[in-house]
Amino acid sequence: MTVMYLVTHSGGFHADELLSSVILTRLFPEAELIRTRDSDWVMPSVDKIIYDVGRDYNPEAQIFDHHQRPNPLRADDQPFSSFGLIWAHYGHEYLAAMNVPAKDIGAIHKEFDDKFVLPIDLLDNGAMEPSVAGPLSILTLPALLESLKPVFDNTSKTADDNAFMEALPIARSFIEASISNFAAKARAQSLVLEAIEEAGTSPILELPMGMPYRSALDKAGADHLLFVVTPRENDWTIGGIKLSNETFENRADLPESWAGLSDEALERACGVKGAKFCHNARFIAVADSYEGILEMAALAVAEAQC
Repeated sequence: MTVMYLVTHSGGFHADELLSSVILTRLFPEAELIRTRDSDWVMPSVDKIIYDVGRDYNPEAQIFDHHQRPNPLRADDQPFSSFGLIWAHYGHEYLAAMNVPAKDIGAIHKEFDDKFVLPIDLLDNGAMEPSVAGPLSILTLPALLESLKPVFDNTSKTADDNAFMEALPIARSFIEASISNFAAKARAQSLVLEAIEEAGTSPILELPMGMPYRSALDKAGADHLLFVVTPRENDWTIGGIKLSNETFENRADLPESWAGLSDEALERACGVKGAKFCHNARFIAVADSYEGILEMAALAVAEAQC
């Protein structure tokens, strides 16, 4: 039978049921989203998906709550929120609906679960303190989404529902952007692996355009690469390669004598005609031609290896 109703709780909202609603409304666009705690509505039936309410987790009955005891746990005993449960059961279908290639769905489903869904689950269950984000705690996605709730003295009877529906497209944009980025990384990986093979033992990786390359570097074990050269619309860039995604520190920096210089001053410092700019932090530089950026790359490698 067709799913006609997506049922979650009324009142104030949290990130987990809001993000769950993004997944479900994409898969069941004709279904009506109902926010209620009425016992008749939270009674399972074949035409409903019930989530974050109902005190039960029963996929066969299409009910996905996590507030009951015992609460549903992942294989590693970390707790699910409703978002994690919905993603576990509907995430593959959602990725297919987002036109993710079938060959990439399994890997992207796991990556999105690890990096996006699990933190929501942990915060919602109190298994991770917001304070782990330090001064950025009010800028985490759950905090930002929940800041869209109505203020305390908004006494309108529809304030919570109105705020929820206004927050839904905002939450959707975060999920869809994340999925698009994960899919782009998957597309880029084969291109970067080809470029790594072409580079051979050279410490310079040349890419046909700016693209995510970190996962391909790790997969190839290309630890010898120090800089990446890419074209832009009207010029070329050389950039450093971070030691990891958790740091700004690079495998090698551009020469200190280039730092913060541009145009003629940079040309004099490096001796390369057409050198245009070097960031003060020495992680990127620009030249107006392919030949010029390769000259700069050779100089940067020589200094880094001396």
